[in-house]
Order: sequence, then C-alpha cells, then structure tokens
Amino acid sequence: MTERFVVIPVGQSDNENIEVDSNSVPDDDGEEGTGGDGDNQGVIPILEYSREPNKYGDGNPKESSPFINNTDNDKGTLYDGKNMALFEEEMDSNPMVSSLLSNLANYTNLTQGVREHEEADEEEGAKKKAVTSPQMGTFIGVYLPCLQNILGVILFLRMTWIVGTAGILETFIIVAMCCTCTMLTAISMSAIATNGVVPAGGSYYMISRSLGPEFGGAVGLCFYLGTTFAGAMYILGTIEILLTYIVPNAAIFKAEDKEHEAEALLNNMRVYGTCCLALMSIVVFVGVKYVNKLALVFLACVVLSILAIYAGVIKTIFEPPDFPICLLGNRSLQNHNFDKCLKTEEIDNVTVTTQLWGLFCDGPSLNASCNDYFRDNEVTQVQGIPGLLSGVISENMWSAYGPSGMLVEKINFPSRPATNTSQDVYMPYVVNDIATFFTLLVGIYFPSVTGIMAGSNRSGDLRDAQKSIPIGTILAIATTTFIYLSCVVLFGACIDGTVLRDKFGDSVKGNLVIGTLSWPSPWVIVIGSFFSCCGAGLQSLTGAPRLLQAIARDGIVPFLEVFGHGKANGEPTWALLLTAAICETGILIASLDAVAPILSMFFLMCYLFVNLACALQTLLRTPNWRPRFKFYHWALSFLGMSLCLALMFISSWYYALVAMMIAGCIYKYIEYRGAEKEWGDGIRGLSLNAARYALMRLEEAPPHTKNWRPQVMVLLNVDSEMSVKHPRLLSFTTQLKAGKGLTIVGNVLEGTYLTKETEAKRAETNIKSAMSAEKTKGFCHVVVSSNLRDGFSYLIQSAGLGGMKHNTVLMAWPGTWKQSNDPQSWRNFIETIRETTAAHQALLVAKNVDSFPTNQDRLGEGTIDVWWIVHDGGMLMLLPFLLRQHKVWRKCKMRIFTVAQMDDNSIQMKKDLQTFLYHLRLDAEVEVVEMHDSDISAFTYEKTLVMEQRSQMLKQMQLSRTEREREIQSITDESRSSIRRKNQPGSSGSSTRRQSAQLEDNKADEAQLIHDRNTASHAAMNDKADAAPERVHMTWTKEKFFTERNRHRVEPNANMGVRDLFNMKPEWESLNQSNVRRMHTAVKLNEVVVNKSQGAHLVLLNMPGPPRNRGGDENYMEFLEVLLEGLNRVLLVRGGGREVITIYS
Repeated sequence: MTERFVVIPVGQSDNENIEVDSNSVPDDDGEEGTGGDGDNQGVIPILEYSREPNKYGDGNPKESSPFINNTDNDKGTLYDGKNMALFEEEMDSNPMVSSLLSNLANYTNLTQGVREHEEADEEEGAKKKAVTSPQMGTFIGVYLPCLQNILGVILFLRMTWIVGTAGILETFIIVAMCCTCTMLTAISMSAIATNGVVPAGGSYYMISRSLGPEFGGAVGLCFYLGTTFAGAMYILGTIEILLTYIVPNAAIFKAEDKEHEAEALLNNMRVYGTCCLALMSIVVFVGVKYVNKLALVFLACVVLSILAIYAGVIKTIFEPPDFPICLLGNRSLQNHNFDKCLKTEEIDNVTVTTQLWGLFCDGPSLNASCNDYFRDNEVTQVQGIPGLLSGVISENMWSAYGPSGMLVEKINFPSRPATNTSQDVYMPYVVNDIATFFTLLVGIYFPSVTGIMAGSNRSGDLRDAQKSIPIGTILAIATTTFIYLSCVVLFGACIDGTVLRDKFGDSVKGNLVIGTLSWPSPWVIVIGSFFSCCGAGLQSLTGAPRLLQAIARDGIVPFLEVFGHGKANGEPTWALLLTAAICETGILIASLDAVAPILSMFFLMCYLFVNLACALQTLLRTPNWRPRFKFYHWALSFLGMSLCLALMFISSWYYALVAMMIAGCIYKYIEYRGAEKEWGDGIRGLSLNAARYALMRLEEAPPHTKNWRPQVMVLLNVDSEMSVKHPRLLSFTTQLKAGKGLTIVGNVLEGTYLTKETEAKRAETNIKSAMSAEKTKGFCHVVVSSNLRDGFSYLIQSAGLGGMKHNTVLMAWPGTWKQSNDPQSWRNFIETIRETTAAHQALLVAKNVDSFPTNQDRLGEGTIDVWWIVHDGGMLMLLPFLLRQHKVWRKCKMRIFTVAQMDDNSIQMKKDLQTFLYHLRLDAEVEVVEMHDSDISAFTYEKTLVMEQRSQMLKQMQLSRTEREREIQSITDESRSSIRRKNQPGSSGSSTRRQSAQLEDNKADEAQLIHDRNTASHAAMNDKADAAPERVHMTWTKEKFFTERNRHRVEPNANMGVRDLFNMKPEWESLNQSNVRRMHTAVKLNEVVVNKSQGAHLVLLNMPGPPRNRGGDENYMEFLEVLLEGLNRVLLVRGGGREVITIYS
C-alpha cells in the first residue's frame, strides 16, 4: 500500500484538516481550491503520515506565500511546501526526496529483447500500450532459458563419440573442467548482475561497464562473433540431422565411391546450410515474435529428449534394445549395403554368398578373389547396446585416439592382422573422419556448456532479477553438469565402444547413436534434436544482431554506427544482414567439428573477462561495488579466469592467438578512434591505484640524470573567444615529447572563479580540442586568478602531483611587447623567468612560434644550430637529440657552436668539445666561433641612449597624455639628429659605415617604436629605482674596455671613427656603462649568430638571466630583442640548475 501525507495547520481543530488530494488542482491564479484564501496565511503546516492510496509527491499543494513567486510563468519550477524554503534555490539541481521517490515508483524497466519491437509492429506507430510490470520468476525466467541454451547440438550429435574416443575417465575430466569454468563464471556473473540493473546487452553491458569501453567493445564484439558462429554451428547440426538421419536421399551431391563420401557430405552441408540460413534470416526479419512463441516448443523438445535418454537407460537394465553390429574380425562394418552379417548362408542345402561377400570379393561365386582380411577373419554379430549391467563400462574406460582414416575396432576382440592394408580405404569399414586427440575434443565439447548468459540477458523480464539470476543460473549449470556427467557414465556403461566411436551411426544402419539408446523410439531423439537445433539457430540469429545493435548504439566503435539503425520499430536490419554474412562463413566451413572450437574461443574470452571484471572490482573495493549476491570471492574469479585461459590454449592455441589478436585490434581501435566514455569501470580504478602506487614510489627520490627527460608545463594564452592563440606550441611539445613523460598545458584567466567559471570550462574544452588536434598527450589545467602574474605563479608552483611534477616550462616570446598598451605583459614574462629559476626548473622560450613546423610537415636537409655560450646542465644538447626522434626533425643535422675569447685556444676547445660529444653519444658538427675584443660602436651607444632616455622619461614624467606625446616627440627628434651627426659621410671605417647604414634604414622604425612604447607606459613605473651597474658575465669587461681605449689613444694612425667614439657627447658619457656593455654583447653576438645560423631550421641559444634589480626589466627585454633580431625560429633555453645529460651508462 502506498502512503500519502495530510497537512494539518496548527491551531485548527481536527475536523478542519486540509487533505492533500490529487483532486485539489491549482486554479488559474496558482492557488489551491482549498485552503488558498487569506485565513490560513499564518498557519504553520505539519505533515502527518497517512496510509491512503496515493503516490509520493502527487497532488501536493503549491501554497501561496509572499516569499514565493507563485505565478503562472514559473509554476514548473516551484517546490512543494514553504517549510523547505531554505533549499528553494537548489530545487532545480537537487530535487526533493519525495519527488525522487515518485520518479522511482513510476519507473518501469521495459522488457528487453524484442517485446518492444512486437508492440511497435502491432500498433503501427500508434501510442504504445502500457507495459505491465514483469512477473517472470526464477524458474520460468532464468532456469528454463539457461537449460535450453546449454543443452543442445553437441549433446545429441557428438557426446557419444567424445565418450567413445576419449574414454569415460578423460571425458569426465573434459566435462568437469568445462562445467567448473562455467560455474565459476556464473558466480562472477551473479555478483556483477546483482550490483545494479543490467539493461539490454546482457554480458556486453556487464563487461563494458565493469572494464571500460575498450575492453567492453573488444569482448562485446567477440561475444557477438561467438553467438554468430553458434548460429552457424546449430544450422550445421540441423542439416546434419536432416541429411544423415531423417532424409538421407535428399543429398544433392552423392559420392560414387567411399573415399569421396566426406567431400560430398561437406558440399551438401554448404548448400542446405545456406538455404536454411536464408530461410531463418527471413523468419527473423519478418517476425521475431513467432520465434519467441516457438521457444516453448523448442524447450519441450529438449526436455523430452533428455527424458527419453534416461528412460532408455533404465529400460536397458531389463530389456536392451536390439541394435546388432557386424564385426569382421575386430573391425566394425558400415551396415548399409547388406542385410545379413554373414559371408555365406545355406538356402535349400546350397551354400550361397551374401551381399556382404560381394562387398569384399570380385564376384558372388565362392571361388572369387576376396580381400585378404575378409578371407582370414570371421564375421561376428554383437549387440551395439548391451545394457547397463553388461559390464561394457570397463572396455570404454580408456581412450582410443587415432589419426584420420583409422579403423574403428573392438578392443580385446580376436582377429588376424591384415597383410595388405592398401585396399582398406575402399572397404565398408567404419573409420575416423578426423584425427582425434584430447585438446581437439575439449574445443568440440565446450560449446555444449555455453548459454549461461541467457538469464542475465532477460533481467528486464524478471520480477526480482537480483534474486533470480544467481539462483536460476547456478541451478541450471548444476542441473546440466549432472546431466552431462551422468550421460558420460551411462553412455559408457550401456553402449558398445565400437558404436560410441561411430560418429554417424553407420554400424547401426545409419541411426543416431544416442537415439539407439532412447525410449520408446530413436525418432524421439532425432526429431527432438532437429527442432532443438532449429530453435537454437533462430535464437542465435535473433540475439546476435541485437547485441551488435547495442554495441553500435553505445557509439564506442565508429565504423559500427550504421548497424545501430534498423526498421522503424527498432529491428536491427543492417545488423541482421552482417550476422547472416558472418554466419555464412561458418556454414561454408561445413564441418561441425571445425566450427565448434572457433566459437569456443570467443565464448571463453567473454567468460574470461567476466571473471576478470568481478575479481578487479572485488580487489579494488570500489564504493559502488555492493552486489546482493554474497557468495563470491576474488580467488574464485581468478581461478575461473585462469581456467578460461587454459581452456583456450588447450582447445586450439592458434585459434586462441587469433581471437586475442582480434580483441587486441578492436581494443586499440577503440582506444585511438572510439568515443570517450566514462562508465565508472574497474580499469579506471585499477589505473588510479597503479598511478597512486607509482606516484608514491616517485616521491621517494628525485630522478637520476639518466632518467631525466623534460616534463613540460606549456603556458598557453587564449583570446577573447577562449581559443588557443599559439597552437604551434602544442605541436612543438608533441615533437619534443613524442608522447613520453608528463605534459601539462596551463592557462590563466583573469578574474574570479565565480564569474569566470563558464569561460574557464570553455577554455579548457578548446585547449583539449587543440591538444587532440596536435596529438599532444597530457593534461589541461585552467586557473582563474585575480591577476595573470599570480596565476602563472600558482601553476609553476602547484601543477602536477607528488613526484609527477613538471621540470620544464615552455612559453612563447611576447612578440608584441613593444606595441602593447599594458606593460604588465612583459613584466609577467620576466617574473615567470625569475620564478622558474627560483623553482630550479628549466625554461624554454620559443620566438616566432607560429612559424614552427606542424606535425604534418617534414623538414628536409637542414640544421638545428645550438649556440652553447654558458653551461646549463646539458639542456642545449639534449633538446636537439629529442627533437630528432620525431619524424618532423629526423632529417635535420645538429650543429654546436661555442664562443672563444681572445685568450682561448680555439683548436683545443674544438677537440675537447668533439670528445665530449662522442662520450655523450651525440652526432653533431662542432664549430668554435672567435669573438675578438672590439670597440663599442656608435650604434651600440645610440641604441643604449635611446633605451635609457625612454626608461627615464617613463619613470619621471607625470604629464597628461597630450603633453606626454609632445615630450616623446621632442626626444625622438633629438635622438634622430644625434644619430645623423654621429654618422656623417666624412667618417671612415667599414664598421662605422655599416652601422650608419643600419641606423639610416631603421631610424623611422625606432622613432615609431619609441613613440609607441612611451605612449603605452603605465604610471606605476614611477616606483621603480634606477638600474645599478652589474658585473658582466659575457665577453666584455671593464678592464678590457679601458685597455682598449688607452691603446687607441696612443696609436697615431688609429681610425678616426674609432677615436670619435671616445670623444663622447655629454649624454653618452652619462650612460650606464653596464647597459652599454650588455648592449654591446647583444649586438656582437647577434651578428655572429645571424652570420652562421640565419638559414638554420631552428636556433637554440642560452637565455641570459634577468637583472637582479627589477628597475632594469625593460632594458632586459631590449637586450633580448637585439640578441634575437634577424632570426626566424629561435628557442631560448635556460637550464634548471642540474645536470640533465651524462656520459655514463
């Protein structure tokens, strides 16, 4: 009985209770018909429990209240009752419990399989009728379907042959192994099936949701292939029964002699099997409901056949059936073309030959030439079914394996050996049609224990699936195990060994061997097995397309999406066509014994992963793993998994490898091309545990130099549309990393997370899309911070986890820093450099990154030039090696340049460097560049002067925008005139003329840049102190400067242009000499690099550190700009303070 609530306003009498009833409908004003007037406004409602029929949440009044906007426009968003006003803003995302329970009460788990399609067929697009709640119990819903699916064609057609060939003991072992495997799998499956609702798809759904889309898709397709080949096996069984036991004369291909009988049988199987497949496919396509209605008939056939076998066994105790077999010596004969088991007989006192004589002799006369074995041995007739108490069980206890063509002989029966066996193949002996051995019989037998998933596939039809599936499935397996094991013993105890090894019943006049044992007639088994195989084939052709449709509709395998479509009522038409085509390949094999091991592989792989899923979930102890079935253990699941794997390789190691290869290919395809699904699977949990363990191990000690590789943090920028500005940074990362190590792509948005949440999500989505397009494997991390400076700092400090942290930062050079209206952009850049240095992380800065090659480019013959100025731990030499591992840079050669000073031995430096590279196992050309001391050019002074004047102006001027621009223009004009005066035509010296030409060419650009930079400066620069002179780390020192100046003063023939340099103007003499020296180094080094490496595909260069005094930050940017001028692709490299490459192994 359902419950309802009654609202009792406090202060009213009991007879004034306001019942909340479904008939109380709000009127047009949004108020209830009862209790909606103003008299009850101050009343506090109390919920009283009532047990009258109603549903949770139905009819509850939405009360009028001054605090609730109860209007017509937002009726749909109102909550029930104002006593929950504290939660009113969360009602959209967090519904009331009463509403949740109401939805659950109204939920109907639709009947699975094909009942929905039947309804659509019957109603022809009309509104579907209400689906009654499923009422099937354990016996009807699980036990009988599993029984019907497990008992099948192998029992009727091959069980006796397996017992005769392998012997009772080995057959018992085969049956016990296979049934144990399915029992353990059923225990694991019961745990998974009772851990929540299992929708359509059965085993595929269980595996995919437990092991993830990759495993689920791979195993789901293997299970589909297994079900499809099972259909082929059942059809072949149907045709074998039809042509061998029911209407043998219907064969189209007939062999003229005995040696071609097997080939003719296979051709007949192909023709009739194809016709049968076409007929069954049409039946499935036209009306699946007829197949389901006939399922009870097919089940009845199976049950009656089993009962007939047991009845026949009991009857043999009292009256064994009369099925004599004819033996020549100890050889069994095909009892087709003779009626009497005699060589000769007496008719009217005359000895005449029989039909048997004619089969072995040239003619009917007694003097005819006969086969030697026929002449030497007597013909004996024995009972093929001696009975349960005959003691024949001792003869059938052991195996009788043999090659193809081996004669079936009665064990321990007297005979004279043949002297000539060359003619035996033409004689009517019973022979092995295939070579027999233990592992082959395992593969042939295993399909007879499949079908345990029938109950889980019908979970929607069950009254209580979580109770019925475990009980019904395990009872069905226990029942069939008892049937199989008892049949092994009973067949071996009742039937003669020669008859058991006679696969097609040739020795008993072409009767089905198991039929000879049945009561009351062999036709009970023949007809029962025929309809059983027909029904099983139809059900395979019904279930396999729906399984494929479920996989296709999940969208995890892109090329299967077309098979998710079908008729208007949902019938999987295209999937049925594919199933029929695959099934036809099995029919063309034409041999039941060859098809059975194939489907054994696919079913065993499916069962293997069911056990793996259960074991994995149990060991990981995931919070959602709460199966109602409690009788499981991870050790049982692992035992079942191991047994499945062993049976796969026992049955056929090459089929097992092929099945695994197919599953592996599907797995990798889904991994690379399939849709990403998050199903809370166990593999994700296993990955999480493995990652945690690995991270804990990494935390123990820092990586050794031999294991060091750049773990890159890529600092990306996005535009106003949240699109990636420099996607080539990701391309370069991919080329540098080749998918190895850690890559974190970081981005910072300015603002607060509450206001920027949507933009952050969109930016993250766009960055992930760009990473996917550029094939960058890594993680995305978008941070929202009050300012960009702090955001980048947070990323550098906290990105990564434990030992899996980045050690290298990659960013783009701020190419528009001079034109930017906000000086904060280049300040952030410099602060990022300082923070990476403080964090002991390497830094890579890519200039002109948009011109870097994409992943699709293939650079031809060219060079990667490394300018090794200062030692940085080996980063400069490691990076080109890593780049050349990628196909984009593979053809590039590596060149290493180093700079020699005036007092260095260049030749020895080159030899030492070549030796060093040899020990590092790096192939590179080595060149030592000599940079002689030279005077500081006028260009350098003017460049420094312009830089410092601009900095001073931005620090000191507190003017309006108009006055600032006017002052900037006057300084610009003065700088131009100064440059012209210093570079008159009368000046001599090639160096001075070259500098003069450069100034003339660039003067307009410089003036414009000065104007732009000063106009865009921020007033906050007034706080900064002047830069103090610093010690020079490069090629120019103060001592060298004075030495060179004195040398030029005393030389009478010194170049006039050079002497002019030291007749400095007052403004030149006031320059910061540290800035002059730095500018001189940048200019000279740039000249050398441009001269040597302008045509290189990539230039790697040591990145000078920023000044310790922040007052010179803008000057630092100028130095770098001058250093990189004229170069296309440049990667500035700054080491992290540790060795990253070693000469040791």
